[in-house]
Amino acid sequence: MKHQSISNDHTKHNMNPTMGHVGHDHHKMMIEDFKRRFYVTLLLTIPVMVFSPMIQQWFHFKIYFGGSIYLLLALSTIVYFYGGFPFLSGFISELKKKTPGMMTLIAVAITTAYSYSVATVFGLQGMDFFWELCTLILIMLFGHWIEMKSVAGASKELELLVQMMPAIAHKLDGEQVLDVKTDSLVQGDLILIKPGESVAADGIISDGESYLNESMLTGESVPVKKQSGEKIIGGSINGNGSLKVKISHASKDSYLSKVIKLVEDAQKTKSKTQLLADKAAAILTIVALASGFLTFIFWKWIANETFVFALERMVTVIVICCPHALGLAVPLVVATSTSLSAKKGLLIKNRTTFENARKITTVLFDKTGTLTEGKFQVVRYQSFLENISAEQLLQYAAAIEQKSEHPIASGIVAKALELKLSFPDVIGFEAITGKGVEGIIDNREILLVSPKYVREKFKNSRMELNDKADETVIYVLLDNEVAGIIALADKIRPESKDAIQILHESKIRSILLTGDNSKVAKSVSDELHMDGFFAEVLPEQKLEKIKELQSKGEFVAMTGDGVNDAPALAQADVGIAVGSGSDIAAETAGIILVNSNPKDIANLILFGKATYRKMIQNLIWATGYNVVALPLAAGVLYKWNILLSPAMGAVLMSLSTIVVAINAKSLKV
Repeated sequence: MKHQSISNDHTKHNMNPTMGHVGHDHHKMMIEDFKRRFYVTLLLTIPVMVFSPMIQQWFHFKIYFGGSIYLLLALSTIVYFYGGFPFLSGFISELKKKTPGMMTLIAVAITTAYSYSVATVFGLQGMDFFWELCTLILIMLFGHWIEMKSVAGASKELELLVQMMPAIAHKLDGEQVLDVKTDSLVQGDLILIKPGESVAADGIISDGESYLNESMLTGESVPVKKQSGEKIIGGSINGNGSLKVKISHASKDSYLSKVIKLVEDAQKTKSKTQLLADKAAAILTIVALASGFLTFIFWKWIANETFVFALERMVTVIVICCPHALGLAVPLVVATSTSLSAKKGLLIKNRTTFENARKITTVLFDKTGTLTEGKFQVVRYQSFLENISAEQLLQYAAAIEQKSEHPIASGIVAKALELKLSFPDVIGFEAITGKGVEGIIDNREILLVSPKYVREKFKNSRMELNDKADETVIYVLLDNEVAGIIALADKIRPESKDAIQILHESKIRSILLTGDNSKVAKSVSDELHMDGFFAEVLPEQKLEKIKELQSKGEFVAMTGDGVNDAPALAQADVGIAVGSGSDIAAETAGIILVNSNPKDIANLILFGKATYRKMIQNLIWATGYNVVALPLAAGVLYKWNILLSPAMGAVLMSLSTIVVAINAKSLKV
């Protein structure tokens, strides 16, 4: 055949910008922007602190030269407009939406501090708040930076789904093979799938046979044999065979495209939980402004104090409400918990998901790769004949299977290698359709066949005594006699039983949700003492099962590792991906089990509760100090000569920030 290349774009994937790619890039740019503004502000804040009269008064030193106050003004102006830009623009956005929050409070605080300080430079009596302005902006930038980093990458899942489909397909045109873009394929086109390649589109095999790995799409752990006349799914991975496939429909209508749509829909409908800090900031904004203006009105027109005194009281009240501690209350706990959990096998990608882990009432487990190890292993082997040992039977089987590409063959060969068995020479190896494989070793004919073959050929065989629900059994025939069996299974992880037990102790239901058949699902569910199972469930059905449970008031966590789990992970209240699975599952989920250990799910719930407690403690402290400081700043105890100065207010505010930081760092797994 001639090979004609129409496109050299083999490495690029067709990325639809509507699928999260643009949003992800924008998120990364915002993280870099906050980082840059933080470091610039840090550099400018240092000289502002040094030249600040209030700081010099506290630490009993004096650095002054002609025009130093104007240098202070210039540096602080840069910090206000450059460092404070995200908060000022955020304030405008909140104003337009009529939803005052953290940005409004920060903007009001830094604008008040800046305006008052500028006025003191040009003649107003009083001490400036330039250092307070700069440190507030610095801490707010830091808090938002680490907050955004903790959720970075959460919008990449749709891009990864798209990337599973190859950008280029080998279209057959008579004797020619043309490289064309996958999205140009239409129903009826004939394409070539080479060994090891991803299938470009859904279709029907017209020629050839091979084993296809569909595990990332369907959840089935075993590569499936496909031959002429059978359907194949776009995005699955071809084995060693070469296939000619007739496209059944365009790529936009493919199975994978439907999965993408399910993920997209699930993400759009997921509730956007507003942070407690934002709610607290909204209340504090109203309290700060109202208290500030009422303070000014009281001292100026009711107590008949001077304008300067009334103004200083108002500014002190508003600045004391600056949310230094509030801005760090949640982000510091998030940063601490993210770091600690990573060391314990939990990777937190979405902080809201992690906070919600404390509410979980039901955990849905995918089977393959989550509760099980995700690969076929020999679990037992037995000889029925007295003159041949079980090891010799395995040795014969491995010698024959080493010439096969079947995944079960790989499991048998791996077991023989583990036991350091030698492989005798095989003559006349042959794979026989509908039978199995055969070969001759030491002048003895050996067949490895399925239970169905034995059932049909040997009516009185001992096979019924040796089949287990969760096993795939291979029968070894020696000179046309049933000589023994080799049983393989996708082994249950040792930690799975403990994980289910811990969940039960926490009064959390565990349900198996799998694409496998009912026989296998029931076996796994019963062995682990789970609360139930859903078997032979398609991706869209997994999502529906979750919706069904949610409609009954259940707070659902879903664990999984395949593309078929992606929509369900997105729909679940808490999506948990096992680290050994697909990138798509990992990106869709809010939390990843780095070590693929089911026990980490129980740890996650306990740690989530501890983290939430820390957040609440920090929020109470961060806002609580205002309950004491604000009235004192307003002058409610003035007649008893108790008046909180701006300097002392700043000290209390700094103290609250330190307490919040120490409390966050005291978090333990």
